[in-house]
Amino acid sequence: MTQFNTLNLSDNIAGALSSAGFQTMTQVQSVTLPDTLAGRDVLVQASTGSGKTVAFAVAGLSQIDVTDFRTQLLVLCPTRELAAQVGEQIRLVGRQMANLKVLTLCGGEPMGPQIQSLKHGASVVVGTPGRLVDHVSRRTLSLAHVKVRVLDEADRMLDMGFADDLARLFSLTPKKVQTLFFSATYTEQVDKEAQRYLTDPVEHRQVSEDLQKPDIEQLVFRVDDTNRMQVLKGVLSEYQPAKAVVFCNRREQVTQVHEMLEDAGFTTQPLQGEMTQPQRNEVLVQFASDSLQVLVATDVAARGLDVKDIDCVINFAVSEEAEVHIHRIGRTGRAGAKGAAYTLCSEAEEPALGRIEALLDTALPRKGGQSLRFHANRIKTPEFQCIAVGAGKKQKLRPTDFLGSLTQEAGIEGTDIGKITVQSQVSYVAVKQRSVKRAMRQFREGRIKGKKVRARKLG
Repeated sequence: MTQFNTLNLSDNIAGALSSAGFQTMTQVQSVTLPDTLAGRDVLVQASTGSGKTVAFAVAGLSQIDVTDFRTQLLVLCPTRELAAQVGEQIRLVGRQMANLKVLTLCGGEPMGPQIQSLKHGASVVVGTPGRLVDHVSRRTLSLAHVKVRVLDEADRMLDMGFADDLARLFSLTPKKVQTLFFSATYTEQVDKEAQRYLTDPVEHRQVSEDLQKPDIEQLVFRVDDTNRMQVLKGVLSEYQPAKAVVFCNRREQVTQVHEMLEDAGFTTQPLQGEMTQPQRNEVLVQFASDSLQVLVATDVAARGLDVKDIDCVINFAVSEEAEVHIHRIGRTGRAGAKGAAYTLCSEAEEPALGRIEALLDTALPRKGGQSLRFHANRIKTPEFQCIAVGAGKKQKLRPTDFLGSLTQEAGIEGTDIGKITVQSQVSYVAVKQRSVKRAMRQFREGRIKGKKVRARKLG
């Protein structure tokens, strides 16, 4: 249980960590930071939720010169969701560093605003490989002054075929550069790329093993192709999770499952690769603010999804890769909470399930899917409704401005206001169902900090 104050950190970074409630380091932070702060390259095997983002944020920001607006810290992520979360964590760690600019560059968003932002420089760039290659090709982004480069979720990045983009981007950074590799699994390809890009690295494998293992109860339901959907609905109505993630193996499956659940009366949204970034953001905000019961997703979301209090994970189909199953179920049972993971498995999927059991070194209990019945009257309705407001940080708005307007002017009880998320040009406010009409009236007829705003209900 090592404290952050035992490290030789700048006052700005130490102050930001303290004000954010980061006092004690996680295992991955305590074993890697002494090496990374000393300028060493590292290869770290650590899972989502282990605190690795703060670990490389502290290391990278410690080398930033805030008077130099050229890109000095480069972080590569496999997905847009993960890049957005990493960007927010870096801003959190660096929020007391004057004039620090962190820019997130991902596909699925217009190039124009990104190019304009890059004209003013950014000390930290976080992005997905494809979009970063687009920018360096257009000469709108220079990597010639990068001091620290980070590859987050290296195994996922390589699985998704980004090796060539990685090579292109890393070839444009200086020869003398610190490189940090973080990977949930240690594959042959990760080892190959590590040997290519890391210089005399310190290796930390299975960093999260010493952490408390999540308390996740697993159960397998035997199904066939005719009753798989009915069993899924039975699981949701039987166990009544307030927040559940249903994982599918393919995009088409996500759309099909989402539509069937929606038709059955569940509050559900899909999350998959063809959605635009604003669409994805809205779905994730709804899920995080308790206004969405079921998120139906591909494995793209398994690594980048960081939402607390997920009651259960349901594998609509058995993952073809045992490691992916581990990442899926790791979305529940976090921070000491108890979680549940249900897997629907046909006879044809038994070999894949066997590989998962071999990796877990345990036999998973099985139950006949026909034992479950779908009860429409047992569908759990979300407690909150998420409202999108067309104003945010650019309009100098803060969460307290929304809270004050709704409680003092609209007369809504403070306990009826849930999570408030303020982004650059838009904000999201979760309001209990019974107070939604009053909230919408306030947004329509009143003002937030003297400003008229537009609002709409999501979902």
